Amino acid sequence: MDLAIDAPTPAAPDCADDGTWLACIECDETFAPFEAVRYTCDECDGLLEVRYDDPPTFDEFGAGAPSEGPDRGVWRYREALPFDLGVTLPEGDTPLHRVPRIEEAVGVDALRIKHEGMNPTGSFKDRGMTVGVRVAEELGVGALACASTGNTSAALAAYGGRGGMETLVLLPEGKVAAGKIAQASLHGARILEVAGNFDACLDIVQELAARGEAYLLNSLNPFRLEGQKTIGFEILEEFRDDYGDFPDRIVLPVGNAGNTAALYKAFRELVQSGALAVDEVPKLTGVQAEGAAPMVEAIEEGNDEVRRWEEVETRATAIRIGNPVNAPKALPGIRNTGGTAVAVSDSAITDAQRDLAEEGVGVEPASAASLAGLRKLRREGVVDDDEQVVCLTTGHLLKDPDAAYAAGSDPEPVPNDVDAVVEHLRD
Repeated sequence: MDLAIDAPTPAAPDCADDGTWLACIECDETFAPFEAVRYTCDECDGLLEVRYDDPPTFDEFGAGAPSEGPDRGVWRYREALPFDLGVTLPEGDTPLHRVPRIEEAVGVDALRIKHEGMNPTGSFKDRGMTVGVRVAEELGVGALACASTGNTSAALAAYGGRGGMETLVLLPEGKVAAGKIAQASLHGARILEVAGNFDACLDIVQELAARGEAYLLNSLNPFRLEGQKTIGFEILEEFRDDYGDFPDRIVLPVGNAGNTAALYKAFRELVQSGALAVDEVPKLTGVQAEGAAPMVEAIEEGNDEVRRWEEVETRATAIRIGNPVNAPKALPGIRNTGGTAVAVSDSAITDAQRDLAEEGVGVEPASAASLAGLRKLRREGVVDDDEQVVCLTTGHLLKDPDAAYAAGSDPEPVPNDVDAVVEHLRD
């Protein structure tokens, strides 16, 4: 399957449903989108993509809205999605923050922060779930499942609950922030803590899904990425409205590489529709923590595949992943847009988290990796001073309150007396 940025719009095969179908990125096999539960190719087990025979332009976004549907957020882009409306809370329409002090310190022409932590459950995962749970309804399944470092479980539980479905989440024991477990629990998920890392959880939940125990809604599911690609549409529209053109580069954290793959797919579809020129496509730049950087290793070594890291460790729990399942889609996205990937230390991530917070943008550690990565690439001369950059932050500060507390300043005890408080402040 051609994943080139200038690949032409594919013709719909006979199995297409209203111009939509599934295609294998490895062997080109095609499948009807909703006739059966399917996560990978029946022929070669390759990753699947949702394909359309008529990708929309910017002018078509927001058109054809059902009377009950939102005109902002994910479902504004219904013309680029399999349905007109999904199970919605609603999601998307997140802010593109200005951070003038950081922008000046980093030394680029423009810097904006796309804060996905402002979604209903506090992360970008809501964009994927609004589409994925709608597909589950179409397929007639009643139970949903995922492996998670935390954010996926919260989103799955909320959207599954909204859709009246049972939800099961598998978490790596002792490796998930308390705020995320609390969300999944309160939204009604059944939570299993596995004595292993995230990748072990994903291995188990994939086998459960293969046995028909539940519908898998990790980013291995191609419909998840359809919701997530709307991040790319929003960034381009919002940035163009403010600056008159598109950003030169988008820097984003990489865990399972779903967002990297999803944004690249969004840009390819816009190129196919004629809405975006190839030279206008932003450079996709991935950032991982040094203790969990298999994508960076593959980019730096020029490898076509990612080597699974069996041992991973970082305080940025949301990207503590050693085997990014979407690497076959994401690696071409980075390379074909002229981007790169970089690994950063946990201390650099904490510094970036503090600095974003001082600008009023509260994010969890993994989110701050994007800013930490941009700073490193500026120091190394990879990012030029005339570039216009968007950093994607993926989760809210309160997703990991322990990390936020550790990164912040300690409370100062004072006596119960106004004069003593004044004296303390002056000292």
